[in-house]
Amino acid sequence: MIHQYKLNGYNIVIDVYSGCVHVVDDLAYDVIALYKSNTCEEIVGALLPEYEGRGVSEKDIERCVADVTELVRNEELFTDDIFAGMAGKLKEGAPVVKALCLHVAHTCNLNCTYCFASQGKYHGERALMSFEVGRRALDFLIESSGTRTNLEVDFFGGEPLMNFDVVKRLVAYGREREADTGKRFRFTLTTNGVLIDEEVIDFCNREMHNVVLSLDGRREIHDSMRKNYAGVGSYDIIVPKFKRLVERRGDKSYYMRGTFTHKNTDFTNDIFHMADLGFTELSMEPVVCSPDDPYALTEDDIEKVGEQYEILALEMIKRRREGNPFTFYHYMIDLEHGPCIYKRLSGCGSGTEYLAVTPTGELYPCHQFVGEPEYLMGDVWHGVTNTALRDKFKKCNVYSRPECEECWAKLYCSGGCAANAYHASGDITGIYEYGCRLFKKRIECAIMMKCAEAEDGEESEPDTCEDCGECGGNA
Repeated sequence: MIHQYKLNGYNIVIDVYSGCVHVVDDLAYDVIALYKSNTCEEIVGALLPEYEGRGVSEKDIERCVADVTELVRNEELFTDDIFAGMAGKLKEGAPVVKALCLHVAHTCNLNCTYCFASQGKYHGERALMSFEVGRRALDFLIESSGTRTNLEVDFFGGEPLMNFDVVKRLVAYGREREADTGKRFRFTLTTNGVLIDEEVIDFCNREMHNVVLSLDGRREIHDSMRKNYAGVGSYDIIVPKFKRLVERRGDKSYYMRGTFTHKNTDFTNDIFHMADLGFTELSMEPVVCSPDDPYALTEDDIEKVGEQYEILALEMIKRRREGNPFTFYHYMIDLEHGPCIYKRLSGCGSGTEYLAVTPTGELYPCHQFVGEPEYLMGDVWHGVTNTALRDKFKKCNVYSRPECEECWAKLYCSGGCAANAYHASGDITGIYEYGCRLFKKRIECAIMMKCAEAEDGEESEPDTCEDCGECGGNA
């Protein structure tokens, strides 16, 4: 299977199963489009009338066909699908848990309009996680992690800084367990920023492997959605705090995480605003909500959003060439080194390798399933007791979705988000079709940017395979 498209003056051909990306001239682009269903003679007959006026001879076309044939022979074009048979076997063994999303606070100090978590309550009662529950969650993660060394823990909410003392105690406990288990915890904190102070900044920059900071861009856009309970926007409160945190963070990871809606389909202006504020690690996600909500993205927005992704890619190329680059989460792909095929087929591992923990210690497949009774998997004391549900998630991969069979982007998205699929289709093995279309546009833009980097003679830093426990680092 191949995918061909033209963007920013590049003729790009993607070979889906080998992962090869070819930047070709017009003639090769057209030859490849005809190659599988036509003989060399038929290809020449089809293209010669168009190309001979451009100085291309019959022999030139024949040589181009021969070049394409050589790429096919070298398994760089029209390669066979070698992955279908292995997809169902990836999670056959006992599951290894590698990451937890700790909901340390089911409460929030903001009242964001589009909040999927019902202002942090997850359709339940407000609650804070006790240290005892959190400690048991970390022990459960250690016990369930098998031979894996690196363990991921995201402090989440609601707003986790509303339970900051417990966060600090849990990090300290995790560091103690590192010494006696040989495990390594990589902690992340996701925050709206309202409660950031000097202590929080120092703590995060010392202990957090990553910090996710919620900002929707321009003041008027951010404040229209992210208000406190008095109806006051939070932009002026949080931006100075985010700046101080990032300025003192050095080379440690962080990213600004925004959401765009029907009300700001020109969201590139929000991304550029964040970049102009000095933030260089950026993300902007499409809102996922009921189609009846006034801020929900509509069918008419699809084309506008696609155009915005192209505008973003072109501006990022321009700023990189000017020596003022920034990254965009969805454009961060490594075509040379990863991700490994395990991740390409099975995705994030929700419900098997990745679980969410509520303040009372209940286990759910991920944070987006919390509060859905049918997706309760167990608790941190007894582990996963709903093994039938876990088995369903074990079978959740890109080949379990019939809609993905002929999709060129399937080995980039791994079948997409199970939670989005459930909320859109009622089944975790369904798809969120709107999201699929946006994802494919983002990948087209990201690959085009890689072509521009190659043209400029720049090489990306390789993605390293870090102890996922599945392939021994050899995939």
